[in-house]
Amino acid sequence: MPTTFSFALIVLTCLSPLLAAQQDFVKPRIINTTDLGADPDDEQSLVRQLVSSDLYDIEGLIVATGCWKKEQDNTAMLDKLVDAYGKAYPNLRVHAPGFPTPDHLKSISVLGQTGYGMGDVGTGKNSPGSDLIIASVDRDDPRPVWVMGWGGMNTVAQAIWTVRETRSPAALAAFLSKLRLFDILGQDDAGAWIASTFPGVFYIRATKVYGWQPTDAYLDEHIQNHGPLGAVYPDRVWATEGDSPAFLHVYPNGLNDPERIDQGGWGGRFSFDKQAGIRGMSEVAKIDPGAESGYDPYYMYGNTLTNEAQDRWSDAIHDDFAARMDWTVTDDYTAANHHPVALLNGDTSRRVLTTRAAPGTSLALSAAGSHDPDGDDLSYRWTYYAAPGTYAGPVAVGDSTAARCSISIPEDAAGKQLHFILEMRDEGTPGLTAYRRMIVDVSGGGG
Repeated sequence: MPTTFSFALIVLTCLSPLLAAQQDFVKPRIINTTDLGADPDDEQSLVRQLVSSDLYDIEGLIVATGCWKKEQDNTAMLDKLVDAYGKAYPNLRVHAPGFPTPDHLKSISVLGQTGYGMGDVGTGKNSPGSDLIIASVDRDDPRPVWVMGWGGMNTVAQAIWTVRETRSPAALAAFLSKLRLFDILGQDDAGAWIASTFPGVFYIRATKVYGWQPTDAYLDEHIQNHGPLGAVYPDRVWATEGDSPAFLHVYPNGLNDPERIDQGGWGGRFSFDKQAGIRGMSEVAKIDPGAESGYDPYYMYGNTLTNEAQDRWSDAIHDDFAARMDWTVTDDYTAANHHPVALLNGDTSRRVLTTRAAPGTSLALSAAGSHDPDGDDLSYRWTYYAAPGTYAGPVAVGDSTAARCSISIPEDAAGKQLHFILEMRDEGTPGLTAYRRMIVDVSGGGG
């Protein structure tokens, strides 16, 4: 007979979509295409993603190719990781509602294109992965679908190619409008084809994906010795977790709106000024010197000059992973730390908020009502985040380490936009951080 606690947990798990709606927490829809076997960093990133999967609607795990792995013929490596998740799942669901079932993840673990690049795109080349992408985008769901290329992008290219060949221009446009493509480094020529052939598509090519990662010693202590998922987190060969920024960009922690790629968050910060000819990894040109240049001109969203994940958020990213790995090894809720809940001016959602203020006035921001599920003490830090705003000067933040702060709007900030970040950290082990962002549009008049 189930205990009172386990029965309550079952009810909580069943009601998790309702709870999410009440908290105004919208899960991003994501599909991975990963060149598993090319470099252990894909396996590493998958472990991090799986242990964070309560925050996402994962709709596809697709084994694909890339310049470092030009052929694929099975999902065995992916299946091993999903099996490890299945062993950790009973513990994970104690600590948070919304983790996908192992059966769900198995049902969406498929092969994409088995050959390399645009050479494996065209008539008769549909794959289970390309079919899955089409079905996901076609689903009656208003949320966009983030398709993330941890290797090459030819599986999504095949999906787009099929839709173009079989549907009207209007239907193709509707299909493309729901796609959000996030390409790590560019690992075949398919990304250039997509961006060149469909210039209106939402396409990010992330090139600043290193520098934020934890050390090998940190991973050994906090990740690799933690249960079944830690056991399948491999040692680094080249660089650690180069693919994780793709899903960290859409991590719903209150820090950023993924659609506003210039805001900056755990996955980096990007510019809405599209860049011409962002080339992929050097191996792509070694395979074919004209692989991407043959599609010039093509334009993509690219990183800004600084890597925000490295510069601002790395400690919190590491602690989040460590805490979640703690969840995998205990079915005792009280034996692990859990994320605090940050309120901003009474708002309980994780949305980025916007307000207006006049030059020369004072604006109050409050985290009153914020709380920690474990009863831990909370610390507060309010900061002015100049990079995504439009005001060049300094901005004073009074009481920046209290639950309430006071912002002094500069006299010369009329017509500008200012960004302020609340970082609220608990005193658990490891400490966990919740965020909120307030964007202030400064009106033209004083008073």
